Amino acid sequence: MNDAVPVLVYHSVSDRPEPWIAPYTVTPRAFAEQLDRIADGGRTVVPLRRLVSALRGGAALPAHCAVLTFDDGYEDFYWAVAPILAERDLPATLYVTTGAVHVPGRPAEGSLLPPAPMLSWRQIANLDALGIEIGGHSRTHAELDTLGGRRLDDEIAGCRRQLEDAVGHPVTAFAYPGGYSNALVRRRVQKAGWTSGAAAPDAFSSSVDDPLRIARLSVRADTSPERFQEWVQGRGAPVAPFPEPLRVKGWRAYRRIRAALARPIGEPPIGL
Repeated sequence: MNDAVPVLVYHSVSDRPEPWIAPYTVTPRAFAEQLDRIADGGRTVVPLRRLVSALRGGAALPAHCAVLTFDDGYEDFYWAVAPILAERDLPATLYVTTGAVHVPGRPAEGSLLPPAPMLSWRQIANLDALGIEIGGHSRTHAELDTLGGRRLDDEIAGCRRQLEDAVGHPVTAFAYPGGYSNALVRRRVQKAGWTSGAAAPDAFSSSVDDPLRIARLSVRADTSPERFQEWVQGRGAPVAPFPEPLRVKGWRAYRRIRAALARPIGEPPIGL
């Protein structure tokens, strides 16, 4: 039986989040308590790149490991998360929406994310220097599986160019905004030089997961201690890989039609 690997995805870690991101926010205290649960449960936090290497035929993962990832690039990562990780000497990957990043004193180029305090390019360079893996999360946070052509390439390859210009070395980890991808998107991600793609089907990864569809578990404001403890114990969620559910394919078709008609897209059906 394959070992279930919890690849946890966080967004904002704050006591006072913007209302729109509050459902996907945990407090610094809750975050620290969750890290305690991981340690007390006997799991070792390993870098994402170690999981990717194992999925691509490298050294096997240690037993009972976990991975920490963070999406979008909120400023609270710099002030709240990074110190906690440094204190515990824990690795993490930060996936950045580059259009939301700003030069100090200047506005960002723009993204589809609603307003919130976001990281600056200087802070991203500092985090990289501290050992945080910087990854890509597209340029504007668009739903990539509704795009094609130059727009899709710009979201994927353009994001990588911007990040590499900022940190001065290759970046290889990508996460799909909203977890949305399809075969075309994954081919473009690989062609652009990314070696991994993180999804978000609320499932465990494993030693046989797809490196371009790495399953993650989303930690939200309503993630109870009991639920989190189940994840630490390797229970309470399916283990990847598994076939894409028909409802996901249907939801993708719906979003593509709505995007083509340039109408606002509502919430996905429950369970997606």
